[in-house]
This record gives sequence, structure tokens and C-alpha cells, in this order.
Amino acid sequence: MNKAEQVIRGFRDVYNKMVWLNKFKMEDSLKDYKSSEVHCIEYIEKNVDSNVTKLAASFYMTTGAITKLTKKLIKKGIIESYKKPDNKKEIYFRLTSQGKVIYKIHEDLHKEFQERDKVIFDQVSEEQFDSMLSFVEKYSNHLDAEIKKLDIDIKSE
Repeated sequence: MNKAEQVIRGFRDVYNKMVWLNKFKMEDSLKDYKSSEVHCIEYIEKNVDSNVTKLAASFYMTTGAITKLTKKLIKKGIIESYKKPDNKKEIYFRLTSQGKVIYKIHEDLHKEFQERDKVIFDQVSEEQFDSMLSFVEKYSNHLDAEIKKLDIDIKSE
């Protein structure tokens, strides 16, 4: 196995371990919500004027799937839709007070996980961080270009 394959395998392995390790606390604390719902809540809280198109692009999902997801969250009383006075066509989403509670639980769990893993990150130098971040950015840009080559409009899938 070459180094590129080792890096990809390493990324996958680390990611899968993080998901597995975090899963139990996440599921226990957020048992009434699916991962996709929690991440949708997080996106809406962190991004002003979230709409179906922005959510679909961010999650690499179809607009139909996002519409279904947001309808579930509205029904659960987690998010609400709104329109701007100057644009009556576009529908946006924001969290309700109940949604903000779910968001806070999720954020607190992430902080707890970061604290757990701090011992490793404290050992990483600025140069190492810069190198890793540079690689991740380059790889992400490469994947964006490959996705663009497919010429698939995720919104219409």
C-alpha cells in the first residue's frame, strides 16, 4: 500500500473511530433525533438565512430529501420557516426555542469530545497544523473539481 492509500485509510479509520466513540453519548443525549436532523439543526443555527438549496448543497443531498427533513423538523417544533418582506418567494429556516436546546446539547457534546481529544492536539505544532490544513484544503478543492466535472446539479437529483 502506498502512502496516499495509507493516508486515505487513516482518515477513514480515524473518522470511523470518532463516530463510533461519540455515537453512544450522542444517541443517549439526542435519542429522539437522527444524525441528519441534528446536523441540519446545527447548520441552520450557524448559517443565516438557511434554505433548502443551501442545506442540500452543504449536505450533498437532494432538495427533495432536505424538504422532507425540514418538514419533519417543523412538525417536531424544532425549526420554523419564514420569508423576508422583500422576497415573498424564498423560504428560510430558523430554530425555535426547542431547536436551540437541541443545538446547545449537541454543541456541549462536541466541546466534551474536543476536551477528551485535546491531549493529542496539544502535541501538534503550528507547522504541523498548517501542513495538515493545507493538505485537507487541496484535497477538498480537488474533490470539488471532480464533483463539478460530473456536471450533476445536486438540487435536482
